[in-house]
Formats: sequence, C-alpha cells, structure tokens
Amino acid sequence: MTDTPLAHRITHRHIEVFRAVMTAGSATGAADLLHSSQPTVSRELARLESLLGYALFERIQGRLRANARALALWDEVQRSWQGLERVVGRAVALGRPDAVQLAVLCLPALAHALLPGAAARLMQVQPHARLSVTPQDSPLLEEWMSAQRFDLGLCEQTAAPPGTRAEVLLTLDEVAVLPADHALARQPVLQLADFAGQPFVSLSADDPYRRIIDARFAEAAVPRTLRMETHSAAAVCAMVEHGLGLAIVNPLTALTAAANGRLVVRRLAFSIPFSVAAVLPLYRPPLPEVLPMLEALRAEAAEVARRLQALA
Repeated sequence: MTDTPLAHRITHRHIEVFRAVMTAGSATGAADLLHSSQPTVSRELARLESLLGYALFERIQGRLRANARALALWDEVQRSWQGLERVVGRAVALGRPDAVQLAVLCLPALAHALLPGAAARLMQVQPHARLSVTPQDSPLLEEWMSAQRFDLGLCEQTAAPPGTRAEVLLTLDEVAVLPADHALARQPVLQLADFAGQPFVSLSADDPYRRIIDARFAEAAVPRTLRMETHSAAAVCAMVEHGLGLAIVNPLTALTAAANGRLVVRRLAFSIPFSVAAVLPLYRPPLPEVLPMLEALRAEAAEVARRLQALA
C-alpha cells in the first residue's frame, strides 16, 4: 500500500496532458488540443514525471520523444479512454427516442400469437420503439419476473408472482383444430362424442391443459386414438394441418395457425378456460413504453376475442 499517496497525487489532469502530448507529438500541439498554453502543458508533464520518479520523454532539440515506459503507459491510457468514449457514447445515445429497449418475457406460444399483433400496434403509434422478446416456459418465467429482470411479462396464470402485479388480458375457451377437409369441419361446434375413435394429437403428458383435456374425455368415457404428442401448441397445429389427427389447443395459437387455410378452428360445446395475463414488476423502474404496450396488448386481445366469436 506504499503507492497509495502517490496514486492520490496523480490526477486525471496529469493523464489528460500525457494523452494530449502522445496524440499531438509535442507540447505545443498538446496545448492546442487542451485549449491551454505550451508552458502549462510542459509544467504538468514535468509534474507527472516527478511524481512517478522516472522520465516519460526524451528531450531532444526541444522536441519530445516517448520512451519505452511512455509507450507502455500509452497502451493502458488508450484502453481506458476507449472505455470512457463508450460510456459517453451510451450517455448520448440514451437521449435518442430509440435508445431504450422494452424487455418482454413471454411464453413461447405467445411469442408467435398475440404478441406480434400487439407489437405491430405499438409500432404504429411509436415507430421508434424497440422490443426485446424472450420466450420462456413456466416456472422460470414467473421466477424471472419476480427477480425484476424484465419490463413486462406474458403468462397463462392469472395470479401475480411475488414482486409483481398482474392484469388479465383475456379469458377464452380452448378450441378444436382439424384439417380443413375433415368431415367434422362442417360442424360449427364440436361435442366430446364427436372425437370418439378419432386420431388425436396431444400436448405433452406434463402439460396442465393436457391433464384437463384427458380428464374431460375420461369422465365422458369417450375413447380417442392417441398417436402423437408434443409440448408445443404450434407443433400440435402443424401436425393437425398434415392430417395426423384432431386436437384441442389454445385459441391464440389455433387462430394464428388457421390463417393459411389448411386447418380450421371450431368452438367446443364444453369449456376449458384459457387466460393470458400481463405481469409487471413492482420494483423495476417502468419505461414510458410499458403503458402503450399494455394498451396494444389489450386491443389485440379484444380482436382475438372478436375473431373467435365470428367463427362459423
């Protein structure tokens, strides 16, 4: 710790003078860079060398030539100044309208259904807005929102995780998806009995909606032919589109998948509720874009409900 008093006596001004001399190649040029005088620069440089206890420059015919120690110090000064320039650049950039990203955490299913439409609505009113979307499944999604790591979360549970508040955006029923040329496509509403003996594409065994769906069919004693399962509702819809069976999925994914016309969505005569909630951290400073994004999500959720009601 013997070098502490010395370190305290060497100031930022001394390093600034050294950098200017190295950049300009002379005390006169350094004075111009610093808007100072040549005698002041020479005095500050001499003071730095005195504090260090060794010379940084050779004085040859009135000119300064950096020695090996100066060149080694110059490498360190350049690295430090680059870091400072990055800080200054970031500080300036934060004043621009597009400088800050809204960090959104959502279930994978919502990253391609609901959120894209809401993002498009946001961009219409705030063209400079920037979004960072991270798909994540439960329970990590709830844990990360509780840790205040994101500005906004989208999940299927309506209870707010610790350290957050939740707003329910929509509550709809699960729907049936089937190939567009399937005989049942002519029916506007499907009963449990309509699935009897049909090949069925299921969500994975540990999915909570899979357990509810299986329980409904078991209670009604309606047998299905279970041949395929997957953890992704989007993958379920893709399999149905290729004629691998019928399925029951959330209405957001179903309506998105039906846009190509190769599968159809039908309401169910029985209810399996599906909800989506926006989750907001209580202790993370809110960005101005959070409220417009919430408004866009509400509007998109209302549009989804309208489309579902309009089904044949």
